Amino acid sequence: MIDNLAQGVQAFTSNVFLVDGDRTVLIDAGANFDVVDAVRSRVDGLDALLLTHTHRDHVGNLEDVKSAFDVDAWGYDPSIEGVDREIADEDRVAIGNHEYLALHTPGHKDDHLCFYSAEAGVLFAGDLVFQNGSFGRTDLPEGDRGTLIESLDRVLEIVDEDLSELHTGHGPSVTTEPYDHVELAARMARQV
Repeated sequence: MIDNLAQGVQAFTSNVFLVDGDRTVLIDAGANFDVVDAVRSRVDGLDALLLTHTHRDHVGNLEDVKSAFDVDAWGYDPSIEGVDREIADEDRVAIGNHEYLALHTPGHKDDHLCFYSAEAGVLFAGDLVFQNGSFGRTDLPEGDRGTLIESLDRVLEIVDEDLSELHTGHGPSVTTEPYDHVELAARMARQV
């Protein structure tokens, strides 16, 4: 089960996905709301916290989550404060009841990761791509449009066209033809 704990929150935050199952995982910690209470109202504990990237809106609650649930934060670059363990490009990670492929997808931020499970048909895209062909900002430090386009193209090469769920760092998840939204983002990124 995948539950967006930030849904309906009226604060500047990222989406925060709780994936329950064999390995209960939180994807991103969000910011500016009580994510610890939100987790506790749904599950007894967490096995891990995975980060798509370390922009403030995704990690503002990081220390609260780590402390409350005695979990490590896993991300691409363990030299960044708060990231305890490394997830390298193409590492496989257990999330819920499925194995996911971690994809290093810079362009929005250098340490950006997406998580994809072919078996589940699920892509956690962070701020790489959003609904309706939107894509991550490249005007922030470490942002680069060309690199973002390369990351979008890589995701399109790896992700199956039968993708059933696209969970994004902001806005609604996409369950109707999500692969098309990634394709559109790759086209739109080239036009701006």
